[in-house]
Amino acid sequence: MKKCQWAVSSELEEKYHDLEWGVPVHDDRLLFELLILEGAQAGLSWSTILNKRDGYRKAFDNFDVQLVSQYNDEKIQLLLNNPEIIRNKLKVNAAIKNANAFIAIQQEYGSFDRYIWQFVEGAVIQNDWQHFNQIPAVTRESKMMSKNLKQKGFKFVGETICYAYMQAVGMVNDHTVDCFRHKQLSGNQ
Repeated sequence: MKKCQWAVSSELEEKYHDLEWGVPVHDDRLLFELLILEGAQAGLSWSTILNKRDGYRKAFDNFDVQLVSQYNDEKIQLLLNNPEIIRNKLKVNAAIKNANAFIAIQQEYGSFDRYIWQFVEGAVIQNDWQHFNQIPAVTRESKMMSKNLKQKGFKFVGETICYAYMQAVGMVNDHTVDCFRHKQLSGNQ
């Protein structure tokens, strides 16, 4: 079965590609998890984050946004000493700040899902890329999302991170047309 070029580097990446990448996500807990993981990836490879994903789930209370929003200095120190995650103080602090901003959006919009999907008008953008190198790193939508998230107090949400997030949560179908997942996810909303 033909797959996206990036997905065949490791078994973990292949599994992520086959089961998750590009699948529309509307669950706030998973939307929060992927937002934190995409931010943690800044400057690193996605495979590094996938290899630490279970560690992140344990360290960050399975991405329970209410719990993460209440992390104190003691918990932050535990996280910074935890080899199962990326021990970057800015990224750890950003996760807590983002949890609080995430909760504020949930209160304002009823759910983070309702807020985040507005950037694609509630529908998956179906792309038809022939080659993986055609896929952009930034789009008009990711620029708008980044600007808005920053205005709402989020950190580690640059335009490129936002586009990677859009791909991860299925707001765009960026599987190449020769990939078996492209057809499966076309029209899946």
